[in-house]
Amino acid sequence: PAVGTLRKGEKQPLRATAVLSDGSRKDVTPIAQYRSLNPSVAEAAADGKVEARDCGEAVIIVTYLRFPAVARVVVPQPQTQPFPETPVNNRIDDLVLAKLKALGMPPSELCSDAEFLRRAHLDVIGLLPTPDGARAFLADRDPKKRAKLIDRLLERDEFADFCALKWGDLLRIKSEYPSNLWPNAVQAYYYWLRRGLVTNKPYDQFVRELLVSSGSNFRSPTANYYRALRKRDAQGYAEATALVFMGARLECARCHAHPTENWTLDDNLGMAAFFAQVKIKTTREWKEEIVYVDPKQVLRHPVTKTAVAPKPLGGESAKLAESEDPRANFAAWLTSPENPWFARNIVNRVWYWLFGRGIVHEPDDMRPTNPPTNPELLAYLAQELVSHKCDLRHIYRLILNSRTYQLSSKPNQWNANDVAHFSRYPVKRLAAEQLMDAINQVTETFDKFTSQIPEPFTVLPDGFRATQLADGSIGTAFLELFGRPPRDTAYECDRSSDTSMQQALQLINASDLTGKIARSPRLQRLLKDRKSDAEIADELYLAALSRPPTAGEAQKVTAHLAKDEKARRQAAEDLMWALLNTKEFLFNH
Repeated sequence: PAVGTLRKGEKQPLRATAVLSDGSRKDVTPIAQYRSLNPSVAEAAADGKVEARDCGEAVIIVTYLRFPAVARVVVPQPQTQPFPETPVNNRIDDLVLAKLKALGMPPSELCSDAEFLRRAHLDVIGLLPTPDGARAFLADRDPKKRAKLIDRLLERDEFADFCALKWGDLLRIKSEYPSNLWPNAVQAYYYWLRRGLVTNKPYDQFVRELLVSSGSNFRSPTANYYRALRKRDAQGYAEATALVFMGARLECARCHAHPTENWTLDDNLGMAAFFAQVKIKTTREWKEEIVYVDPKQVLRHPVTKTAVAPKPLGGESAKLAESEDPRANFAAWLTSPENPWFARNIVNRVWYWLFGRGIVHEPDDMRPTNPPTNPELLAYLAQELVSHKCDLRHIYRLILNSRTYQLSSKPNQWNANDVAHFSRYPVKRLAAEQLMDAINQVTETFDKFTSQIPEPFTVLPDGFRATQLADGSIGTAFLELFGRPPRDTAYECDRSSDTSMQQALQLINASDLTGKIARSPRLQRLLKDRKSDAEIADELYLAALSRPPTAGEAQKVTAHLAKDEKARRQAAEDLMWALLNTKEFLFNH
């Protein structure tokens, strides 16, 4: 069966049937290969018999020759009482709950207002709420205050900044001539990107403008889509486009058939043929380059030497008009409402950006043998994007308003081991830029950024935020240490959220952080204004954690602050240092 339910310890034989080229069917069960992606939940033997080992869901990959198929095995948790009634906010919750009920996995409770406030700010605009903003939100008794907060955040300029940071990673916006871009080209490219995000440009239009771009790298910002790639040939353009806008990895099929997927060299070349006419030339102007289309260019098969016809993945060979730019034909196919890749890829990325895990994970590895954990949810979000004319803010709003997004990160007795079915909000370490900006928000300080490219465009004014950085060549050692990606590829996994001993030492001992605390205008103002111990504690907790201290915390903190003036300043610095080193500050939860 394609989907089966087993109890722990039960066994179920699979049957594999191949459909041959003449339409006939053949039982290939004895000679197919079986592999479980979740062997701790269910293991598949060589004869196709599946054994349930633990509660959860397992994906079984069945391969005949090189053609894969997928079977799912659900092993529900035994329930001693009926599945609890759970409120829903929208269709997302219905679809997530349906999966959780099949697994016997009740979701966590709703998160607190303070948790939601901080979470939404960090996920949507990359910044912490202000203490005054936190006080107002926590005091607000409007039952619709969460939805209203979401609407306000999605309209802020910082939302465009934070989205542009993510797209800058995917589009490899970085100065590093001649390998990447020249700084003024980076600025032109970035501000085209950011303007589109501010105005909520439809996503299909955004992609079409990139794919059919041509002209000067200085005067036609989108032409840098092609110039920014390391592999500047037809196959390189096709592979980058498939990765970013389809979530498909074609590199393994560059010179041979993909070892575990359907993609072949012919599939890679068929995609590449759409980009065979893209060429780049220099001009007399310093560092200027022109992206142009040469209609005389064709892509030839490396073995047969014959011209390769443009052909999209899984589609038919394109029928091009005599003077038609093949890229325009491909862009029309890609952004078509009927395209199975386009909408699914971007809604899955948005889900990944908000939850730290995609419905398909990794988000740029969409293939038959890496199926979505909730196919119905992915299909629903894709349809919502299409029916709302590719409005990405609509997708953000849907997800953010769902109860699924607003669940507590604290596990219950059933979902402590869940990482894939969104029964609770997943705890995420702050991204490098988020963490730097959060520290600067709390201390009211700023960092100075540097670049190896000594150009006016790489010199930034004081007060510039890390989440505003347009150019991947501009940064600090702190950003590198905390996992900022080098922007050499478009893989999401290039951005690291891992923790390390070096990071801990940086936060505990480094003069960078202690210096910011020592000169913190926020601390200086609180002490100069002779705020009470309770007021200082309240302000610092709200600034760092978006909540006031608990009664127990307040008692300990005020006792620590109750000292003479000189010792009181040191005590206040100690408190700020301690808050900035808590897991509650360093993680989004």
